[in-house]
Amino acid sequence: MSDQDLQDQQPTPPSGEKLQKVLARIGVGSRRDVEAWISQGRIKVNGVEATLGLRVDLHDAITVDGKLIKRVESAEATRRVIMYNKPDGEICTRDDPEGRPTVFDRLPRPKEGRWINIGRLDINTTGLLLFTTDGELANRLMHPSYEMDREYAVRVRGEVDDDMVDRLKAGVMLEDGPAKFTDIQKAPGGEGFNHWYHCVVMEGRNREVRRLWESQGVVVSRLKRVRFGPVFLNSDLPMGRWREMSQGEIDILAAEVGLQPVALPEMKLKAKDKLERLQRKSTRPLGRGERVRSLRPAAEGQGERPARAPREDAAPRKGSRGSAVAERPSEMRKRPARPDGDKPAGRGRGREKPRG
Repeated sequence: MSDQDLQDQQPTPPSGEKLQKVLARIGVGSRRDVEAWISQGRIKVNGVEATLGLRVDLHDAITVDGKLIKRVESAEATRRVIMYNKPDGEICTRDDPEGRPTVFDRLPRPKEGRWINIGRLDINTTGLLLFTTDGELANRLMHPSYEMDREYAVRVRGEVDDDMVDRLKAGVMLEDGPAKFTDIQKAPGGEGFNHWYHCVVMEGRNREVRRLWESQGVVVSRLKRVRFGPVFLNSDLPMGRWREMSQGEIDILAAEVGLQPVALPEMKLKAKDKLERLQRKSTRPLGRGERVRSLRPAAEGQGERPARAPREDAAPRKGSRGSAVAERPSEMRKRPARPDGDKPAGRGRGREKPRG
């Protein structure tokens, strides 16, 4: 058999890219989101319902919920990331049928793509949330294989002894499988039966931190995320405010999950000035007229009413300003823990046992 005959028998490699990867890269949603939408029949390619694994190219017409997705070459290389200090009472969804405030309400509108939340926090959890226009970056940061640790400042009510801490670090069985903290450290603050801890998990399972503590018979009365991978929540970002990350910070974050740097998109002067005004406003503490409002579950038989955000009653600490991203991966766990969660925290013990 000739070489030509052998070549003719080789299967033709598939053309184009997988649909979920294309839509994730241009910021329609994370790969996980897109895969779910495909399974639900919400996405069509050239008028035909899409299937998982389908490949597309620039000539294919893609619609999501009947809306045509515009694919512009310049948008395919857009990678913006913003940090947000989530208040209590906001939910991590774009639209809520109950009319509750969402984490997207205060964010600036990107010119290209849309903000994809990197993970979620439940309605009663505060602290660091990241958003990006790059679906592939979002997918990798959330994927368990990249082991992006999440650090929380938590106030628990009840007796906590060394045996309980050892059990939580060794692993306990929850209703959805085994779970554990990779590290737990006691932090200053609290009084009586209220104690502050910093703890680290490697997954983003629903209410995992609360369920781990509650499995030991203690109550979580406050929970705030203070770190996601190399990104720290600094004191110069007030609750309810956002900040766009710099090119250098984004490059460090992308390198953590094996992505090459992508330059921030060029902005016209008018658009740049507008973004800078929004950024300056978002770094100011909330004024009286714009106090964060929360919707609390009311007593049975009553409606819900707005309530003030909870008081930051952990021991106050003076925070640092500047970059929120560790310059090197090893630096992300070399900062002392703070019970208020406003300053970078975590002391290095290696990937297997990060500072909590």
